[in-house]
Amino acid sequence: MKRRIEGDAMMEVGLSALPGAITEAIEAFSVHLELEEGHSLHTVEAYQRDLIQCGAHLAATFGTGDWAAVRGEEVAAWLRLLAQSAYRATSVARKLSAVKHFARFMVAEKRLSKDFTELLEGPKLRRSLPGTLTPEEIERLMEAPGRHSAQGLRDRAILELMYSSGLRITELCQLNLQDLDEEDGFVRVTAGKRGKDRLVPVGREALEAVRAYLTAGRPSLVKPGTGSALFLSQRGQALSRKTVWYWIREYALLAGIEKPVKPHLLRHSFATHLLSNGADLRAIQEMLGHADIATTEIYTRVDSDRLLAAHHEFHPRNRD
Repeated sequence: MKRRIEGDAMMEVGLSALPGAITEAIEAFSVHLELEEGHSLHTVEAYQRDLIQCGAHLAATFGTGDWAAVRGEEVAAWLRLLAQSAYRATSVARKLSAVKHFARFMVAEKRLSKDFTELLEGPKLRRSLPGTLTPEEIERLMEAPGRHSAQGLRDRAILELMYSSGLRITELCQLNLQDLDEEDGFVRVTAGKRGKDRLVPVGREALEAVRAYLTAGRPSLVKPGTGSALFLSQRGQALSRKTVWYWIREYALLAGIEKPVKPHLLRHSFATHLLSNGADLRAIQEMLGHADIATTEIYTRVDSDRLLAAHHEFHPRNRD
C-alpha cells in the first residue's frame, strides 16, 4: 500500500520501497501497538505514516538501512527540516513522540542496544485551554430535544449522559444495554484510548433521562436484527459518531448557544464544572480515563482563569 509522505518533496513511499530492516521493524511495532497496547487501526496507521516518513528521510539522506545505525542528530536534522517546511509545532512534536515510542519498543525488544531518541527534545508547545459551556448553557442544551418522540427521548438521554459522565463520543456510541447499572448508578465504559474498562458514575438527571428513553423511546427504534446497543438510530442500529456530532450542533443552535458546540465540549464542561465545585483532581482523572494526571491538570488552568476573570471584573480595586 502506498502512503503519501509529507515533506521530502512530497514523494510517495510505501513500506516495500524502504530497506527491509527498516520496514520489518515498523511492521513489528505496528503489531505491538494493535495487539499489546490495544490501539485502534486509525492510531496504528498514524504511527506507521510518521515512522515511514522518518525512515524514508534517513534512507534517502544518510543511506540508513537499519534502525541500529540511526543517530540522534540525524533524527534531529529531520525534525528541523520539518519545522523549516512550515510544519506546525504540534505536528513535529507528534512525529517525535511516535519515533520515541518506537525507539523504546526497539530497546525493550532488544532490537536496539540504546535509545537514539533519548536526548531529543520536541518544540515547546503552548497547550490551548479547552472550551466549556456555562451551567446555564448546559441547562438550555438539555432542554432542546423534545420529550414526546423516541428520537427526542434518545437525544436528551445522550446529552445528559455525556455531560453527567464525561464520555468521549466513541465511548458513548459503543455502549451496550449491559453496560448501564441503573441500580448503583454507574456506566461501564470500554475502549477509551487504551482499550481498558472503567466505571463512571451517572447522575440522577442522566439516569432519569436514560430510563425514560429505555421505557418509551428505544422500544420503538428496535428493528429485526437490532443488537444490544444502548442508543439506536432510526434503522435500529448503533448510532454513528457522525450522526451524534451533527445533531448536537443542531440542538446547540436551537438552544441559542452561539459558540460552536461539539461533543467533546460536553466532556470538557463535565471536568471543569466538577473541579469548580470542589471535586478531587484524581477522581476526575479516573472518571475521564486519563492515563496521566498531567492531562487532567489542564482543567485547573481553566478554573484558575475563571477565578482571575471574576476577580478582575468584580474586585473594587480593579475597577476604573
